[in-house]
Amino acid sequence: MTMLLLVGAVAAITLFAWTLSSERTSLKVAGAVGALLILFAFALISSIRHVAEDEVGIVVKHFGTELPSGQIIATGGEKGPQARILGPGWHFWLWPGLYDVEVEPVVRVGSDQVGLITALDGVPLPSGQAFAAEWTAPADMLRAEHFLTDGHGHRGPQASVLSPGSYRLNTRLYDIELVSATNVPKAMVGVIKSNVGDSPSTADGSVATIVERGERGIWRDPLYPNKLYLNTKAYEVTLLSTEQQIIRYGISSSPQPGADDREIEVRTSDGFTFPVDVRVEYQIRATDAPQVVAEFGGDEAKLQRYLASVVRAIFRNNAENMKALDYVQQRSMQESSSTETIRSEMGEVGVTVNAVRIGQIGDEASLGNLLKTQTDREIALQEQLTFQEQERAAQEQKALSRTQQEASEEANLATATYGVKIAEQAKAQRLIEAAAEAEAIRIKAEAQAEQFRKLAAEIGAQNAALLELLEIIGMREIEITPRVMVVGDGSGSDAESTALIGTMLDSMVHRESAP
Repeated sequence: MTMLLLVGAVAAITLFAWTLSSERTSLKVAGAVGALLILFAFALISSIRHVAEDEVGIVVKHFGTELPSGQIIATGGEKGPQARILGPGWHFWLWPGLYDVEVEPVVRVGSDQVGLITALDGVPLPSGQAFAAEWTAPADMLRAEHFLTDGHGHRGPQASVLSPGSYRLNTRLYDIELVSATNVPKAMVGVIKSNVGDSPSTADGSVATIVERGERGIWRDPLYPNKLYLNTKAYEVTLLSTEQQIIRYGISSSPQPGADDREIEVRTSDGFTFPVDVRVEYQIRATDAPQVVAEFGGDEAKLQRYLASVVRAIFRNNAENMKALDYVQQRSMQESSSTETIRSEMGEVGVTVNAVRIGQIGDEASLGNLLKTQTDREIALQEQLTFQEQERAAQEQKALSRTQQEASEEANLATATYGVKIAEQAKAQRLIEAAAEAEAIRIKAEAQAEQFRKLAAEIGAQNAALLELLEIIGMREIEITPRVMVVGDGSGSDAESTALIGTMLDSMVHRESAP
């Protein structure tokens, strides 16, 4: 713009000089007026400034009263950089030589960035403060004229930051440093150590370590997984994993840099010294993370060294009151006891111990003979138990055989008993049947005798006997043709009877000799 004003001045002088050489007075006057108009027009044009949409205009005044000592931004029209900035558009009456306008691009903060602000002018920071407190209305802070007057902004680093976006601000007042935003990944938390605010005191008058949000110290509330736009100089962020960690104090483990995960050696009351393979499972819960930072400052190696010291002390203390063989045999008891003790110790520093597991106990060099003795003893015990089991099985088999024999004898006895009962029943039945048959025979004989008496009374005893005999012959189909010669005088009934009897005897002999 100064060049434009010079061009206008040269044009005006040239015009005026040309008209001045004329003899006509009116032409001289017209030339002078024209020269003035040209000079005014060029001066007016040179006072116009244009600021684009993505730019900001910084005004510097070259004439005026001097700024107070220590102040670099003018708020009342003093000489020097002005607090008021020029926004987008046309701006007039910024006369060359009186004002300079510096056009600069707006400040842009990327999506993964944060802008750290340092104010180059303002009220000095209170004693002991390294950062100015956060502004509740950041937009007011970014207006330089408000910051330096009614806002009473402090000079120096600001706790407030610029989050992603575009900002039109006075770069003569605010120095912006772009840094990466703070990202708290999954399965982690961020613990804030604030360098801003008042430092509260505890009941005994000492400075509190863990404080509430907004106070100076380690904030009690952690930051959960998210992208955070913090002033990492005003708020130191320590990231801690909340996942379960496993550290092994192993016989064959390889020590990690900075950690003490060498094997643990214990000594028992009977003088045995041997290594123990131990695994500790622990984690840092989100609510306990501030305490861990207060104790170890976020140094994982320091935490693991402390854990190793606790684990070693507890295992050695437990072992010194036990014999080696008892220690080997009571592994599960050692695990549970050690877990509870280590959990209590580490809980005081904010570390949660989930489990303590014992792996290998001792090695061939330290416990070989003892373990061999124990093995031999165990084998002997197992053999004894096997013999006892076999003996018990034999006794059970013997008892079973005896039971089976008794059962068989009882079955035979029951069968014999039932046989006796059946025989007695059969005997009784036969007796009854015989009695019935005898009674029947008796009744029949009596009936026949009665019938014979009646017949004998009618026809005579001899004739009745003969009829009875003939009836028997007919029933039994006996031949009555004489086959036997009867010798006699042939007179009387005795001869007939004799002949009949002989015939009956012959028939009976013939029937008995038949095959």
